[in-house]
Amino acid sequence: MMKTTTRNLLSIAVMVWVAIVIASCGGKKFRVSGTITNAKDSVLYFENMGLNGAEAFDSVKLDDKGTFAFEQSAPEAPEFYRLRIAQQIINIAIDSTESITVKADYPTMSTSYEVSGSEDCAKIKELALLQMNLQAQVNLIANTPELGMKAVQDSVQRVLEQYKNNVKMNYIFKEPMKAYAYYALFQTIVLGNVNALIFNPRSSKEDVKVFAAVATSWDTYFPKAERGLNLHNIAIEGMKNIRIAENNARKTIANDKITVTGVIDLALPDNKGRIRHLTDLKGQVVLLDFQVFATEGSLKRIMMMRDLYNKYHSQGFEIYQVSFDPQEHFWKTKTEALPWISVWDESGSQSSALVQYNVQSLPTFFLIDRNNVLQKRDIQIKDIDAEIKALL
Repeated sequence: MMKTTTRNLLSIAVMVWVAIVIASCGGKKFRVSGTITNAKDSVLYFENMGLNGAEAFDSVKLDDKGTFAFEQSAPEAPEFYRLRIAQQIINIAIDSTESITVKADYPTMSTSYEVSGSEDCAKIKELALLQMNLQAQVNLIANTPELGMKAVQDSVQRVLEQYKNNVKMNYIFKEPMKAYAYYALFQTIVLGNVNALIFNPRSSKEDVKVFAAVATSWDTYFPKAERGLNLHNIAIEGMKNIRIAENNARKTIANDKITVTGVIDLALPDNKGRIRHLTDLKGQVVLLDFQVFATEGSLKRIMMMRDLYNKYHSQGFEIYQVSFDPQEHFWKTKTEALPWISVWDESGSQSSALVQYNVQSLPTFFLIDRNNVLQKRDIQIKDIDAEIKALL
């Protein structure tokens, strides 16, 4: 009798233990598997692209076949991951218990992979390829020597707007609740040395609307998702920044900031430590340049400035160049050989000069005549040489 009871108790205990194990392993999972050829002995990382950056979830050292398989708990709302070998990356979106298959060849896996099992992942691949093509177009424009600075800016802006309109209509507004729509919001492009958002909710009213559209959709479909809340915060902060900028633009400049010559004076230290006043240049034609040297396009811009200076300085032309670079030493090393007036504003992007001159983006410049009256800004100028000659 005792043996039977003990045996029964043991059986019950085993059954309970099995049930617990099954329950603990029975959560919803997603799976990402496939092959990456020509990557023998390379380490393939599977990383979660969270709001705070990349976090490695798993990794595997690939053999000559290149097969891999990663499995993780399914997220409650769309989440983003990536497969990475060194700097080669494949972006993955997960919104349920998908089984996604990826086939690629190293070292071109970022551009030549195949993905199946997820519409989001297929759309993300399309967006990634579009983004690479955009970057190639921008690089080509920036490196075309016969284009002047203004032509480069106009051409880059034109291809950016075309790209944004395409992505807005065909990817974001089409299905704003989808993971690929969220992914599109945070695509970036390198302009100079700066990696900038293509959709900029900090300064563009239209781009804020795009963020708000996705945020509203995520509110409906994923009401407690952290990413949705983050989108809301970004949109609200963007609206606030734009209101401030618009209010500043409407403000009239105080009388004590305007000299009788009709230009807002600037008094900043040059690279020799002397305070240089913009209004002291009355009697000369002045190109007032707002510049950031820590950008790739800066060198081409300086070459253009040097050409203008060499041609017209002897006739009464001067350049007053304001740097908003964050490091004074860096600015000094970049300007020590320049022949014109180079000054530094330690306030950087928070400078009152940017507000007073209603500067929305850097770099930019203005032309001031011999009477110290501001005549035109860069967006109004098609032929800089002709404009300078007319003022001289």
